[in-house]
Amino acid sequence: MPRKLRLEYAGAIYHVVNRGDRREDIFKDDLDRRQFLSTLQEACQKAEWQVHAYCLMRQSFSPGDGNSPGQCCGGHEVVAGVYTKRFNIRHKFRGHVFAGRYKA
Repeated sequence: MPRKLRLEYAGAIYHVVNRGDRREDIFKDDLDRRQFLSTLQEACQKAEWQVHAYCLMRQSFSPGDGNSPGQCCGGHEVVAGVYTKRFNIRHKFRGHVFAGRYKA
């Protein structure tokens, strides 16, 4: 059965959450946190997000952002995909960093 489509509304503010795969840490140190914030900034520019607040936790992140329809997914692909690639290269890991799709 296919997944339900995400509902997105122009000008809406979304609370977005993603968790580490197997509830593992997504940040090993402050350099990882800075790398994640840099990746988030790239996603903001690409998807034209406005981040109003964010919280970085060991096993998850939560940026609240205002988007236009269709942009929520595109930006999170950058955050999850690019950060995962950078994290894995830096730590010589392979595989997923985040567990499944983000929640919004």
